[in-house]
Amino acid sequence: MTENNNKETMRFDLTEEELKEVHQQILEKRENLFKVFGRWSLLDVKVEDPGLARYIDLTPRIVLHTHGRLSQERFGKAKINIVERLINNMMRTGKYTGKKTKAYKVVKLAFEIIEKRTKQNPVQILVKALENAAPREAVTNLKMGGVMIPRAVDVSPLRRLDMALRHIAIGAIQKSHKNKKRIWECLAEEIIYAANNNPQSFAIAKKDEIERIAKSSR
Repeated sequence: MTENNNKETMRFDLTEEELKEVHQQILEKRENLFKVFGRWSLLDVKVEDPGLARYIDLTPRIVLHTHGRLSQERFGKAKINIVERLINNMMRTGKYTGKKTKAYKVVKLAFEIIEKRTKQNPVQILVKALENAAPREAVTNLKMGGVMIPRAVDVSPLRRLDMALRHIAIGAIQKSHKNKKRIWECLAEEIIYAANNNPQSFAIAKKDEIERIAKSSR
């Protein structure tokens, strides 16, 4: 009884304004848990490309690590947060293969640089970069009369997103090779260039190349 009375006394000792302040602090801490790296909200991020909207997952998560739970599920990639997918794509060299903590830090530092340069939410910049870097048309080989003939085909939205993520990661890694810039600076630069549809971006240049070859194979 004494413990219960003490708890009630402590609670009622607070004024109404103090209770509101405590409640607001709890809400802010809870909201920060679901922000990307505890800093950037996903609630205001918009996907303008209707084809990619279904596959760019912007569900808030406390930790950007699914431990491969969705790897065996069909189209499971579409349920993985888009920032985590970028982190996974950064693990493409011997330096980062299997080292998610390192890749995690690289993307976080890149996002900080993007925010400083653009004064915008870096997740929104990433989404814009993916929309610009995702090729809509590619080439496949069809066998006709024993001869392989290249033909232009439409690319599915899920593959478009896969290719854009892969090219952004590869572009950042290639730029960092024998370069004074650190990998996170190269990644930030690649994402910003892609978001601005700048041909200096490896992903944009690769997309233009794929679509140009596809156009000639129609």
